[in-house]
Amino acid sequence: MTHTLRDADENGLHGIPHPPARVRWAILGVVLAADVLDLLDGTITNIAAPTITHDLGGGTSLVQWLGASYALALGVLLVLGGRLGDLYGRRRLFLTGLAGFTTASVACGLAPTPGTLVAARLVQGAFGALVVPQGFGILGATWPRAQIGKAYSLFGPVMGLSAVGGPILAGLLIDADLAGLGWRAMFLINLVLGGAALFAAARLLPHDTGDRTTTVDLPGSALLGATMLALLTGLIQGSAHGWTAFPVLASLAGLALFAAFCHRQRTAPSPLIRPSLLHNRGFTSGLVLGIVFFAAVSGLLYVVSLFLQQGLGRSPAGAALALMPLSAGIVIASIACYRLIARLGRRLVLIGFLVTLAGTLHLLALVAASGTGPWALVPPLFVIGLGMGACFGSLYDVTIGDITPAEAGSAGGSLGAVQQLANAVGAAAVTSVYFHSGGGEKHATTVSLTVVAAITLLCCPLVRLLPPKAPEDQHH
Repeated sequence: MTHTLRDADENGLHGIPHPPARVRWAILGVVLAADVLDLLDGTITNIAAPTITHDLGGGTSLVQWLGASYALALGVLLVLGGRLGDLYGRRRLFLTGLAGFTTASVACGLAPTPGTLVAARLVQGAFGALVVPQGFGILGATWPRAQIGKAYSLFGPVMGLSAVGGPILAGLLIDADLAGLGWRAMFLINLVLGGAALFAAARLLPHDTGDRTTTVDLPGSALLGATMLALLTGLIQGSAHGWTAFPVLASLAGLALFAAFCHRQRTAPSPLIRPSLLHNRGFTSGLVLGIVFFAAVSGLLYVVSLFLQQGLGRSPAGAALALMPLSAGIVIASIACYRLIARLGRRLVLIGFLVTLAGTLHLLALVAASGTGPWALVPPLFVIGLGMGACFGSLYDVTIGDITPAEAGSAGGSLGAVQQLANAVGAAAVTSVYFHSGGGEKHATTVSLTVVAAITLLCCPLVRLLPPKAPEDQHH
């Protein structure tokens, strides 16, 4: 029996019963597997960048593009991917995206030059943007409303474990040098993982036809993509090779394209971001805070990984293990703060900023004093993780605290996309500071951490612009 994915209710869709419990759990496993693959490939280059550049060349600009290219494509196309799922059917987009993601992963693993690797990363992120938005819609259509909370409750722990395990897996694969593949194995393994997920998805996911009345703002997506690509090209090329005519012109073109994107959002019949959201002070404040804070901590993760390998001489696996306290802090705080957000509201965001700041300053002091022994970095990295975990969910929960139900879908998609774009900008901007500080790895890390601490400090007073509380029904 087939099932459609629209108009879910307690008894199934269009009167068709929900699939049996064992099938529902299997579908949940497929959705989780696809999201885990996306998260793994978004973080593995934090560890692998020095090894890849040593092998392929490309210098500092390749280090910056490795993380930025994937997050850029994912962030730009995330909202569009959700709309395309509504239009053509979530099953079709999920399968198409997963197949493309797996193929692009193989292209990454076989890339002969820096340019082909960055191009493959862009394609990988683009197909990831087709997969990720379909998951919650598929679960909402196959799980009874009374039980859907059980499914959703697994996302936090599984994503947290993936955040911990992904860099470790990448480091171990690089150090193991399987069949002489080195760093390439961490991409080529997706042929097995993605292939298995694709086979399971094709067998398990219910069929749906989509809604051909759905409107998709392709010009808006194209303008946003061109804007971010031009701005990142200008930033990375300018920082890597000097601010000659090309990076300056690329940056100016990015600003002009951004103006065109803003105009499109005001005039499009179905814009990527509802104009009413941008007139909401609480939402726009959260959007800006999200961009700034997530860019800062994304850059921090990259810089710490570079320092561990290039400054302290750790292997990729050793660097990944050294970052475990940070990942553990994120997981612990994310779980602990889930219930606190209802009571503390935006105060929890401020607490997260302050804890992140404290950990960053502690790490800065250790690096400046050369107190970076084997265990010395554990406390500050764990504290940074706690602060990041306290902010990751709570910032966006509070941001949507006073929007209307009709705006919820656009708001959620916009915030998810902004987080990915912030990751792209942060990876490029903070590493630019790192590579052009001069004076060796210690000085470069000190300057970079100072910049991250200053940005985090500036975010703190802006918390008062957020809505006081998250929506009442967010955390029953």
